[in-house]
Amino acid sequence: MRGLAFPLFLASLALAQVSIPFWHTAGPPGDKVLEEAIRSFNESQKAYRLEARYVGDYREAGVKLLSALRAGGAPVLFHGELSFLPRLAQEGAAIPLDAYLKDLPRDLYPEMMRAVQVKGKTFGLPLGFSVPALYYNKDAFRAKGLRPPRTWAEVEEAASRLASRTAKGMVISTDIWSFNAIVMSLGGSLVKDGLPAFTSKEVVAALEMLHRMVQKGHAQARNLAEAQFAVADFLRTKAFMGIGPTTALPVVLAQTALPFGVGMAPLPREPGGGVPLSGAVLVVLKGASPEQAQGAVAFFRHFLDPRRQAAWVRTTWYLPLRKEAERELSDFLKDPERAALFAQAEVARPWSQDPELVVWYSYLEEALERSLKQGVKPQVALEEAQRKALAVERR
Repeated sequence: MRGLAFPLFLASLALAQVSIPFWHTAGPPGDKVLEEAIRSFNESQKAYRLEARYVGDYREAGVKLLSALRAGGAPVLFHGELSFLPRLAQEGAAIPLDAYLKDLPRDLYPEMMRAVQVKGKTFGLPLGFSVPALYYNKDAFRAKGLRPPRTWAEVEEAASRLASRTAKGMVISTDIWSFNAIVMSLGGSLVKDGLPAFTSKEVVAALEMLHRMVQKGHAQARNLAEAQFAVADFLRTKAFMGIGPTTALPVVLAQTALPFGVGMAPLPREPGGGVPLSGAVLVVLKGASPEQAQGAVAFFRHFLDPRRQAAWVRTTWYLPLRKEAERELSDFLKDPERAALFAQAEVARPWSQDPELVVWYSYLEEALERSLKQGVKPQVALEEAQRKALAVERR
């Protein structure tokens, strides 16, 4: 009988351990840091066990989750994009976590936690937030005697001077995040009072600027399906500027060596303008037990370890979530370009906290493509998108 004691003891521990199925979207280079955090969390305590599974990028994961929520088989913990959170909260797919958050580190930046709130309740845990960057080819800028643009007028001027028969001054993505970054920088918003604001002056001005650059031959428009070509345009010096999150460059550098210097500048902003805070959140889904919710928050606290946070920031270029981590990052933040990018956190806000935008954004992306790739006038394309979005809202 004594020979059975130890196996039975292990079995009792396994039965007592709370299992937490976890779908995540972390690809290279950040996946190694996240996987280490999961492994060390599971090894550091016996109460909970994360059962992690990679389910693709943000959009792929979102589609899989919606299908699983309808058909069954959804995980307990989901790692998704920030703009997806309000919809999950509105539809009751995410559970509020405020009751489990009493002992988070006191130096956690409060704006990070505000970003995961919906109507005053906390429905997510911030995993990694980024701000936008204007990437540019330093070698090409130096050859033309250009300095990093500080206004959108300077962006247009630089694009015109860099354009040639074989290259464009800028590559423009027609995805909603990139366009919204410009709208926010002008002080505008895609949503007002819970309704689409696609014909507001800032939205129209943003598309007119992009349309103007494309029509003059100074910029190349790429849609989401052509995202890899947009990156290739920049890497192969077929375009010399582009907008992307701070996290984009580490992903590229993990896959290839660049033949030129890459400059990074804060996004130009008008007075009163802001920049989008975007990125990854952890969501506990409906059906989770209180113990599973507690386990998810316990993993979040584990992830907030200052040294782990520093490794996460260095690897991914996400913003640090707590002040203590910045002490570990003093050398990393000495780089003036990087410091200027991260300083945008002071004027950053969630790029979308409106659940309806998830339903409307396809109409806006269609309008962007029609204007920038087919030449339709911006006002006309945006008015059509506005009509379609309002029609859905009235149903």
